[in-house]
Formats: sequence, structure tokens, C-alpha cells
Amino acid sequence: MATAGRALQTDAELRELLARTQRIAVLGIKTESQRGQPAIEVPRYLERAGFDVVPVPVYYPEVETILARPVFRRLVDVPGDIDLVDVFRRSKDLMPHLDDLLAKQPKAVWLQSGIRDDAFAARLMEAGIDVVQDRCLMVEHRRLA
Repeated sequence: MATAGRALQTDAELRELLARTQRIAVLGIKTESQRGQPAIEVPRYLERAGFDVVPVPVYYPEVETILARPVFRRLVDVPGDIDLVDVFRRSKDLMPHLDDLLAKQPKAVWLQSGIRDDAFAARLMEAGIDVVQDRCLMVEHRRLA
């Protein structure tokens, strides 16, 4: 049985998460043609900040690369480990991604600003995955860096 994950909320917990994060899969990433929208601007910022960003779009079936990186359609298809999954999906659209997240077993899942589902988060934490809800990863990284 995996050790239970935690709901990360304090500055110290968020700093620790960011310090141990190298590879971030962005679930629900948009394409460069959606410039100005958080679901492309946040990943672009993360890449500039030195993170390895893995695009996992939900739409745009014709797109093969985003930010000059190959696109994966499911988290479980991403080779290697994922430190953090940054999620750009409405709260009501989270549950269909639960099995994919549980199968991939990232170390943490970050739900962006405005995204919160306590039942979804509880399932992730039961599986040993740390969770951040309703916070912008870019804003927190800038604030805590």
C-alpha cells in the first residue's frame, strides 16, 4: 500500500514540491495558436523557468507538437516518470482523467486556479499522489522562487 499523498497548501509544502519537480506533464494544454490563454502561457513560462514540459492536450487531435515537443494523448503513454501533472480542465471534467492519472502515478497533481474537486483529490491522495487545488502554478512559482 502506497503512503497517502498530501494536500499541499503551505508555502513550505509548495516550495518543497517545486524543488523536487523537473518534469511536468500539462494535461489540457492548448496550442501556440491560443496565445494569451493560461493553458499555453503557463506551460510556456514553466519551460522558460527550466522545467521539462510534456504536452498532453485534450483537444487538437491533428496537433503532433506543442512548444516544439511531441504531444501525448494520455499520461500513461508518456515514457518515463512524471514529477507533476499540471491540470487545465474544468472541475466537472476531472473524473474522466482519474484512471489515466492513477495508472501513470505522478508524484503530484496540480489543479490550476478555479479547479477544485475534493473527491477527485481524495482518490489521488489515497493512491499516494500529492495534490494542490485551485492555485496557479506560474503565480506560485514566481512568488516562491
